Amino acid sequence: MLDIGCDVLSARQFDRNDLARLAEVAERLEPISRGEMVCRVLEGAVMANLFFEPSTRTRISFGTAFARLGGAVLDTSGLETTSIVKGESLADTARVVSGYADVIVVRHPTPEAAKIIASAALVPVINAGDGEAEHPTQALTDFYTIAKELKARGKEIDGSTIVILGDLRYGRTTHSLIALMSVFEDISFRLVSPEALAMPDAYAEIARQNGHTVKIARTLEEGLAGADVIYATRYQSERFQIDPQVRDAAEKLRLDRTNFRAYAPEDAVILHPLPRDEVFGELATDIDPLPNLAVFRQTDNGVPVRMALFALILGIADSYQDHVRAPAWPLRRRPANP
Repeated sequence: MLDIGCDVLSARQFDRNDLARLAEVAERLEPISRGEMVCRVLEGAVMANLFFEPSTRTRISFGTAFARLGGAVLDTSGLETTSIVKGESLADTARVVSGYADVIVVRHPTPEAAKIIASAALVPVINAGDGEAEHPTQALTDFYTIAKELKARGKEIDGSTIVILGDLRYGRTTHSLIALMSVFEDISFRLVSPEALAMPDAYAEIARQNGHTVKIARTLEEGLAGADVIYATRYQSERFQIDPQVRDAAEKLRLDRTNFRAYAPEDAVILHPLPRDEVFGELATDIDPLPNLAVFRQTDNGVPVRMALFALILGIADSYQDHVRAPAWPLRRRPANP
């Protein structure tokens, strides 16, 4: 459930009511997220970004979200910049930092690390990625993007076909995505990956237990047929030893303009949590000009979604309007590509 003061540790904690509420708040916050309006409702509040793994989008979008609501952001990036290298426990770190901040966002290479931090912290904790386990706020961003993209095509999430492509074993975004989207109805999930990097049974079983169809595919031709959404993800080479067989299988699953047009429906949406891996090239850049590519709309959506998360957790979702004004500076931003 998504309540005031709650931790956000897993995509499995949300139901459809939570997602509807989050989407409604995020949509209202979009003008603030783009800098078209200014909000200072969280003036005086402090968010601690504890990132023990590399991050660009997640770390900066969380910081932007909190700053757009008027709060201050304190960043820690990398294990080497913390007292963890001196032998301090995660629990002690969490307790100390929670005395300095009003909310903690954490990314850590170890599964369950966010739960350990939440158990010791005095303030809400948000999991921004824990090893190969989960990335719940990416899944929330993905849900919001999928809902908007399908609506623009006259479709709904219920009854859709969602293809999840790439490294499904270590790709934590895929684990959270299939868990989160399983709260909807009658979805056909297509899991397309090299056999060695298949989705762990525990996550596929969440979908099956909720009445969805889960099909395994090893080729793009089989996997992309009838897709409404194609969610590609990079191969997590930092988490496993790459061998020639995996590399060969991955290259055959590379999504480019040619095989997209050959095997996927004309109006299929293409998503990717980024970064793209230039070595494996799981999502080719020749797809970028296609209107189907929603990747950068997806990254933009990360800010209002995380703003909505803060608003709901900190209890200002229905009162922030009293703190909104026009910016004192002229907004100068070039138009985005379609």
